[in-house]
Amino acid sequence: MKSDFTLAFNEILETRALSKEVVLEALEQALVSAYRRDANIGSNQQRIQAQIDPTGRPQIFVEKEVVTSIVDNRTEVLLDEAQKQDPDCKVGDMVMAPVTPTSASFGRIAAQTAKQVILQRIREAERDSLYDEFIDRQGDLVTGTVQSTAHGVVTLSLGRAEAIMPKQHQMPNERYKAHDKIRAYVAEVNKSTRGPQIIVSRAHKDMLRRLLEYEVPEIYNGQVEIKNIAREAGYRSKVAVAALQEGIDPVGACVGMRGMRIQNIIKELHDEKIDVIEWDPDPARFISKALSPARVSGVYLHEDIDQVRTALVVVPEDNLSLAIGREGQNARLAAKLTGWRIDIKSVTEAAIENVAAVSTAPLSIMKIKNRELVAEVERILEKKRTNRPVNPEEYTTLTNFVNVAQRLILDQRDAVKRERQSLLDSVRPLVPVEAFNMPIAVLELAEDIVKALGKIETVGELMVRVLADEEGLARMLAANKAGDDAMEAIQYALDDLVIPEILQAQEAPAEEPVPSEPEVAEPAPVIEAAAEGVQPVVEEEEDVVRPAFPDMPALAAEEAPPREKRRTDKIAVPEVAETPVAPVEWEEGFEEVEGDERLSDKRSGRKKKSKTKKPKQSRVQLVFDEDMGEVVAKRRRKGNRDRGEFDEFDTDDSF
Repeated sequence: MKSDFTLAFNEILETRALSKEVVLEALEQALVSAYRRDANIGSNQQRIQAQIDPTGRPQIFVEKEVVTSIVDNRTEVLLDEAQKQDPDCKVGDMVMAPVTPTSASFGRIAAQTAKQVILQRIREAERDSLYDEFIDRQGDLVTGTVQSTAHGVVTLSLGRAEAIMPKQHQMPNERYKAHDKIRAYVAEVNKSTRGPQIIVSRAHKDMLRRLLEYEVPEIYNGQVEIKNIAREAGYRSKVAVAALQEGIDPVGACVGMRGMRIQNIIKELHDEKIDVIEWDPDPARFISKALSPARVSGVYLHEDIDQVRTALVVVPEDNLSLAIGREGQNARLAAKLTGWRIDIKSVTEAAIENVAAVSTAPLSIMKIKNRELVAEVERILEKKRTNRPVNPEEYTTLTNFVNVAQRLILDQRDAVKRERQSLLDSVRPLVPVEAFNMPIAVLELAEDIVKALGKIETVGELMVRVLADEEGLARMLAANKAGDDAMEAIQYALDDLVIPEILQAQEAPAEEPVPSEPEVAEPAPVIEAAAEGVQPVVEEEEDVVRPAFPDMPALAAEEAPPREKRRTDKIAVPEVAETPVAPVEWEEGFEEVEGDERLSDKRSGRKKKSKTKKPKQSRVQLVFDEDMGEVVAKRRRKGNRDRGEFDEFDTDDSF
């Protein structure tokens, strides 16, 4: 006979759909919490474990220290008792010793704690189990029952879980009532504190994909592939399919015998129209098929470097409304399915536009090569304007004329495209390689500018456009309504951009340049020591401009423009005699600048006005000092700033 514990344990497993290990772990954790509460053990440093045997009998083990005499039985155990669990233990070791209390002897508070822990652990395990179950079913179909509809949100019961279907995921031609059974596509599964949040949809285009996989065995087995789906839920859908195995008709496999397969899907989607189209690698033929059931006279493709791909589709006069569809639905779905921007025109409309442009390039050549065709088209258009009947042969003539004209236009566009591509390729090496790996988002441009840039997705491509074709980029931004300051914003963003490659080059230590002759002033002229019987030699290195007052800073480099360095031959100084040696001038023609003027210019930041150079007396001279008995260098010093006069020669200690 099974015990009460076994019966309750099995009931939890069945009702909660949990594994045996999860429930046992929850029970053991509850026993540990109850014992801590009952024994008043608040510290988590003391380990406590619980075990439940198959019969349901629990056992609790507490970490204790092995001692010879017990002071506190909650943390200590005798050596004899400890050796029953671990024969090799010694005094001072820590062992896991069993304790006497069981679940039957727990107090009321401890039992209530155990109950709360069990329920909490089971709820958490149940939420995790539901999340793991439905995260694997994301992107699949589920069947649920409508529970309620409130504020436009439909709540579905999926058994143990609930799902919601927001307004944007509902089909506009459906009305949902309580207890209705519906199939839906699992769009999202998110984790939350109250369990998994499941969002289902009936308007998602992948729901049609899953229905086709369930109804068409060739798609499920991989013999037919769904290339793309364009859907406006509740109204119309277009599906492009391709055969991966020879001998299989992809459209026929999806439709089924007498349309049974596709009819089942239409019934599930409440009479939503579905067009199954065979995919074609040629874009022109694929666009022509995508516009079915309308007939197409010609498709002319133009793929610009920066803008989206554009296709001009010419259709017969009586198929124009059919190609466009109700409120443009057929053309809109065809554009989504093919990825091309489609411009639909009738044969007559296209012919009128081309005849009006026949006098300009590149259609002007048709006046010479296709003179008769142009004249015939003008005659047919005149009949059309006067509401006279036009026979099918004349419509064929209009179609041929439009075909020739559009080919000439496309040839000119291709030539311009090749020329522009060549220009961009020539500029591309000037842009750092790292810029092509940086997304356009790093520039932090406005959303309308990013949208107007179209296919330009990297900073490098944008820099190429700015360098090679700034006017074309400005026209593109203006055409896409990016604002008058879009180009200025792009320029500022590029100026503030820091490219890692350039930054590394700047941080790398530069090679030390080969030392050259310094441009700064060298030391003043030095008089070589004269040996006995040898005349001293004076060598001039460079003319030096010294301040008017020694305690004031020297002039800045920009205020005293450097002059060409001059070196003079060595000058022999006469032998020292009783009479003073005549002064030897080093240089003539030096321009002197007033001290007041230099100071005022330096403070105000103004540039010194240029003056006409005129000869000046040398400021440095060599004279014989009788007291010292040798030749010394002296300079003229300004005695008074206000007087503007000079003192007599005085010894310059700075030499």
